[in-house]
Amino acid sequence: MEGLFTLDNFITLGMLTLLQMVLGLDNLLYISMESGQAPPSEQKRVRLLGIGIAIVLRIVLLFVLVSLIDLFQDPVFGFHLEDIVGGEFNIHSLIVLAGGVFIIYTSVKEIWHMMSFKEHNEDQHNSKQKSVTRIIISIIIMNLVFSFDSILSAIALTDVFWVMAVAIVIGGVMMIWLAGKVTAFLKKNRMYEVLGLFILFIVGIMLMSEGGHLAHMEFFGSEITPMSKGTFYFVIITLVIIDIVQGRYQKKISGGLN
Repeated sequence: MEGLFTLDNFITLGMLTLLQMVLGLDNLLYISMESGQAPPSEQKRVRLLGIGIAIVLRIVLLFVLVSLIDLFQDPVFGFHLEDIVGGEFNIHSLIVLAGGVFIIYTSVKEIWHMMSFKEHNEDQHNSKQKSVTRIIISIIIMNLVFSFDSILSAIALTDVFWVMAVAIVIGGVMMIWLAGKVTAFLKKNRMYEVLGLFILFIVGIMLMSEGGHLAHMEFFGSEITPMSKGTFYFVIITLVIIDIVQGRYQKKISGGLN
């Protein structure tokens, strides 16, 4: 027992907690935008329940991955069309690919909805919101999809279960706290909703590339490479800068016309 609570384990715990926060930024954005679809009085409860249940399931998933990691990595099926497309799919790659498809579908649907001004205004007027249960389930499912990278990274750093479990809990608590702040910011600055949706779309692309890489997929002889977190953050920063510059330029034009 004494060997479990060592200085090395606590240092690893700090590293894993930081890793959970860094790898959870895309998940945080999804939770903030999805919980914003709930009635205002229910949003805090939605985040608490969604992330809380997801934390428990993450720990269960951690236990399963530690015990049965080979089953998630072994190929389930594969296909190869000559010089066109091919791949060897395992459970891990299928889950990540499904998550990417779902996020891309969700972001494109919401962007299209925003472009349908008449329908968008009618929905705002009627205060039409998604089912609370549906939002909670979406948050739980996507939280689990996003958790694979952080859990596998944790397994690579340590084999001490309590260290990994505590890091997951701390990361989840931080997410509950930060998600509320991000949701409030988006509510006060509705203009950033479009930016958030496009970032969410890129998150979907990142998951698709990761899933394709895990499945060793090839298109026309070229293997799919995953989008790195560094590239992802660079794209986000670029989009934010473009949005800020465009907003200020728009104000200058409006001021000049007036």
